[in-house]
Amino acid sequence: MPITLRTDTLADGRELLYFDDADTTLGPERGIDARVLDPRPATASMRQDVLTGDWVSIASNRQNRVFLPPADQDPLAPQTAANPSEIPSRYDVAVFENRSPSFGPALEHENAPADLADLAAIGLERTRTSVGRCEVVCFSPEHEGSFGSQTVSRARTVIEAWSQRTAALSAMPGIQQVFVFENRGQEIGVTLGHPHGQIYAYPFITPRTSALLRSVAAVGDDLFAQILASEQQSERVLIRGEHFTAFVPFAARWPLEIHLLPHRHVPDLAGLTDEEKDELAPLYRRLLRGLDALYDTPTPYIAAWHQAPVHEGRDAVRLMLQVTSPRRAADKLKYLAGSEAAMGAFIGDVAPETQAAFIRSGIEKADMTEKADQQ
Repeated sequence: MPITLRTDTLADGRELLYFDDADTTLGPERGIDARVLDPRPATASMRQDVLTGDWVSIASNRQNRVFLPPADQDPLAPQTAANPSEIPSRYDVAVFENRSPSFGPALEHENAPADLADLAAIGLERTRTSVGRCEVVCFSPEHEGSFGSQTVSRARTVIEAWSQRTAALSAMPGIQQVFVFENRGQEIGVTLGHPHGQIYAYPFITPRTSALLRSVAAVGDDLFAQILASEQQSERVLIRGEHFTAFVPFAARWPLEIHLLPHRHVPDLAGLTDEEKDELAPLYRRLLRGLDALYDTPTPYIAAWHQAPVHEGRDAVRLMLQVTSPRRAADKLKYLAGSEAAMGAFIGDVAPETQAAFIRSGIEKADMTEKADQQ
């Protein structure tokens, strides 16, 4: 049975989508969201930093979002009489519009960016409306966990949801880039322990991707092919599959940093084939479980899916996963202080080759643990 998509609407009009596992035990019925909710907040405004040209969204409504609630008040768990959460029914994977978005809910507005040229102009006190879309992706109805704690079947469902939402959001008016990510751990700033990620659909091309486009212009449209070929010959490779290679990058910034590239050029998650998604689910899961096996407690991380902009660089910018963690020892974190935070100049404490060997040991340990659990 294939992964099934079911669509619904929350009480305040936000879109809700259910993705049922290929081996789901759920029926097709879904409950109705009978809550009485306040109107959605007004779309935020973004301001340009004239020193850099970057755009900063000022989303004051996010000050009121839920912070580390008890399990019986988890806003991402299925609704009960005592917990009027965001999702009316039991689910496998659920996606819905964020109640406190940094971008949106409006997709069009009289002060929305006109185009990329409008955004690139630099001047004092320039503002635009923060049009776009922010979505929450719930990996499981369970209160605790992460992507790595899901079954392979569930991981595959999440990847299908990411792919479908990337395509849908990219087709919306005013969207310039779609960013899929998972924040894991209070050390990263996570406010909900529930296993989930987010998707931002930006009305601009992000600063990190703008810098990448400059590198592509300098090196050539085959930049990612060159990176992949170089890394595959290095001692920094962690896992090499038929369709993907995971490695610690040559110039890693963070104590724990993993990059993953597809072997062929594909601009975003929506462009992956079923065969590639089928390999990615267990491979990506192994990487995250390997990070968790490095120490006695779960490893905090940001898992960021860097995708090509919607309209720029599609033939040159390749889909890339970047997983970064500030954890530099069992009880120590790397804090971004003077050089990193103020100047953006990172200083690494350990050679990437040493960290690659360390991460491989975690992957091997996690593999052995899972094999023993299955016996």
